[in-house]
Amino acid sequence: MSAPGQVDFAFGAPDRLRTACQIARKRYLAGDRLLVYCSDGARLTAFDRLLWAFDDISFIPHVRADDRLAPETPVVLTASSPEAARAAMGGEAQPWLLNLDDGCPPGSESFARIMEVVSDDPAERQVARERWRAYQALGLQLNAHDLGRRGAS
Repeated sequence: MSAPGQVDFAFGAPDRLRTACQIARKRYLAGDRLLVYCSDGARLTAFDRLLWAFDDISFIPHVRADDRLAPETPVVLTASSPEAARAAMGGEAQPWLLNLDDGCPPGSESFARIMEVVSDDPAERQVARERWRAYQALGLQLNAHDLGRRGAS
């Protein structure tokens, strides 16, 4: 039996999507595959656009899960099933899952690493607490990181 997955919550992000872009860059530079999930199409599109423009000197290769280049692109975005998107990514490497949704991603217990970004907005913190409890009920290992004290790098 494999070890339970790990969920890292980064609390205190000044801007959730910008911090998510910084995380995507870090995972890309580390050579990791990253799957970004958000069922809210408008939020996922905003993140997609921000990946193109958040840093003048960085480029993070990314596509939607239904793109023919998904198997060879390091960062894949999906608004539907993360498990189906992981299959579309192909390869043997287990991707990290970055959740930008208000709820837990479907099938989250099948991912080894999940990252959550939470701003100081009270409503966002409340839904993050609900996700924390849901992950806890699944038996996943939970870690909290305070970005207010350490930065988002």
